[in-house]
This record gives sequence, C-alpha cells and structure tokens, in this order.
Amino acid sequence: MKKYKVNVNGTMYEITLEVVDEAEAPKAPAAPAPKASPAPAAAPAGGTKVASPMPGTILAVNCRNGQAVKKGDVLFILEAMKMENEIMAPCDGTVTVAVTKGSAVETGALLATIA
Repeated sequence: MKKYKVNVNGTMYEITLEVVDEAEAPKAPAAPAPKASPAPAAAPAGGTKVASPMPGTILAVNCRNGQAVKKGDVLFILEAMKMENEIMAPCDGTVTVAVTKGSAVETGALLATIA
C-alpha cells in the first residue's frame, strides 16, 4: 500500500493505493486515437496573441482571416463548464484565426493573432 496526498480544488485528500503486480493487473483496452482536425492557419510573427482563458470547445468563430476588428469585438464563443464565454479582441487590427468551430482547446491555446 502507498499513501498519497491529493489536492482537488484547494481541498487536500489522503488516499491509499494498493500496489499490484503487472501480471495480476487487468489489461485495459487501448484508447482509440483522436481524430485529426484540420491544420489551423499559421499565425504571423508579430502581433497580439488571443489565447484561450480556460479549456473548452469553440462554439462559434465570429471572424475570418484578414478581417479588420476593433477592440471589444466578440471573436469567439467558448463553451466551458456548460457556460458560453465571449472571447473579445484586446486591440484593433487585422485578425488571423488559428482555430475552427468545434475545436477543443486547452488553457493558453492560441485562438487568433491580431496584427
């Protein structure tokens, strides 16, 4: 038996795990590989990066490559934890989109670049 401490959302839990020999452990089937999504457009070298503030799924892309945007324009709708979050342009400029509708993104993932 091995004891571990786990922090879940700020609450500490102490758990105990039993060590099992590999010969005794049941073999889990391999998970299927995720489907490849289309490659996003390459971001320009400079410009302001728009990153995902949290993990979620892109529900809507309200801009297209080369489109002029103003500060505060809603660029994306990101669904996270059953809530829709508006991702807005942090500045004026021309946008280069790096994700597509339905993409799953992680915290900090590049969504777009504004030059």
